[in-house]
Amino acid sequence: MEWQNKLTQLLGVTYPVIQAPMLGVTSPAMVAAISNAGGLGSLPVGGFSPEKTRQLIQEVKSLTDKPYSVNLFAHDVPDIDSVQAEAMRSYLNTLIDKNGLHAEVPDLESLKFYTYKEQIAILTEENVPIVSFTFGIPDDGSLTKMKQHGIILIGTATCTEEAILLAEKNVDAIVLQGIEAGGHRGSFIPGDVPQVGLMALVPMARKAVNIPLIASGSINSGETVKAAFALGALAVQIGTAFISANESLAIPAYKQALATAKDTDTILTRAFSGRWARGIKNDFIDKVESTGLDIPPYPIQNSLTGTLRAEAQKKDNGQLTNLWSGQAAALSADKLPSADIFNKIISETESL
Repeated sequence: MEWQNKLTQLLGVTYPVIQAPMLGVTSPAMVAAISNAGGLGSLPVGGFSPEKTRQLIQEVKSLTDKPYSVNLFAHDVPDIDSVQAEAMRSYLNTLIDKNGLHAEVPDLESLKFYTYKEQIAILTEENVPIVSFTFGIPDDGSLTKMKQHGIILIGTATCTEEAILLAEKNVDAIVLQGIEAGGHRGSFIPGDVPQVGLMALVPMARKAVNIPLIASGSINSGETVKAAFALGALAVQIGTAFISANESLAIPAYKQALATAKDTDTILTRAFSGRWARGIKNDFIDKVESTGLDIPPYPIQNSLTGTLRAEAQKKDNGQLTNLWSGQAAALSADKLPSADIFNKIISETESL
């Protein structure tokens, strides 16, 4: 089959297949493996310090000379409601004690939030070729600076309205994230989080904007790749299928949960981070959502739960850390090198 199109030529890749940037899962080795295989590896750096951002980018560059992408979180940091946050902090410390974890929720005064604005200079200095972003749209000054350095820009939309807003900012391509997709929702318009399925989203966005579209949400096989192309996408972005890969940072309990998950086992929740995200239901979600406490917004809740999640991961406890996953989790649990998973999807697509 013919893989080359307008978007592959723009990105400089052989195949229009992008590995989704997944914080806590994606390693520089995974990014490089996908890029070296002819796809586009994506490095997540949302919320990281400039120093850590540079370190991870340099690791990727040491492993591949192929095009790769760096993913930013384009959100604003809200003011902290101290009453709300302290109530959650107290509950989380109680949960830590009950589960015998050696951790402590940080004081509100010690919380430090990094934004994409502190990372732009690193991206330009390191000559990052492609930048994707989610949770919003970077300010005009940041967009202009990246464009002036020749960076290709990819936004994220979860509904047609968001796709139109991104097109108005002259991004080069848009990831359309269906409600099936695992991980954080990329939504940024005011109001309730859009819950549009990929089957509806791609054709509607295609009629509304005239830039390359990338389909994302439960794509894990040749059949789903072909379906996305048939709907009008020029590329696909795949996440959950790489969580069980050898280069993944996911703990064993996480990978096992994927292998046994049913299509009804994922849920949209704000419990871990304060932002809506799809993951496999577990005890932490049940406990936090049953408290009746107001969950602080992202990134406040994300920082409050950070030490608890880190300690749970050290103990391979899948009940107290996030298990982000798309709805087709069990179809995406191959424990293989990332390149093998990638090549399997390519082969399946070509055989249809």
